[in-house]
Amino acid sequence: MSSIRDKVRSIPGYPKPGIVFRDITTLLGDAQGFRKAVDELVQPHAGRRIDKVAGIEARGFILGGAVAHQLSVGFVPVRKKGKLPFTVIGADYELEYGVDRVEIHTDAIQKGDRVLLIDDLIATGGTAGAAIRLIEMAGGVVAGCSFVIDLPEIGGRAKLEAAGYPCHTLVAFEGH
Repeated sequence: MSSIRDKVRSIPGYPKPGIVFRDITTLLGDAQGFRKAVDELVQPHAGRRIDKVAGIEARGFILGGAVAHQLSVGFVPVRKKGKLPFTVIGADYELEYGVDRVEIHTDAIQKGDRVLLIDDLIATGGTAGAAIRLIEMAGGVVAGCSFVIDLPEIGGRAKLEAAGYPCHTLVAFEGH
């Protein structure tokens, strides 16, 4: 079987010149690749107490749902502002040109729940940092953060680890 890295499509110049977009839809569309990615996201946490998996919209939903299933725990969607129908708590994060917000339902995480955060990619760590703040605002404990792709030159993983959040990534790509 080819590696997870081989299943990620790189698209130069998207969404703007100078950026190489790392597209995991090709990984998700490959049954063996998808299974391998989910298994490798689960493996470091097997046998550890995890009460919930939180996945960041949208690719984190796909991966996080599969990881939650494998760990036999509940799933918490971390959504963009205004997408959840019940009472929410939210956290803002910086974008290149402004601020965005992610939210979870107020009853999604119970006090003391150990939550594993999942997303497809860690770049600046802004969205993941906001999701971590939400988990902690809800009374949860971040048990770890797992991502398929790390962009180490941008520094998000290093920032999260320096703040005490253990991170696990499957592949790293240099550049932006």
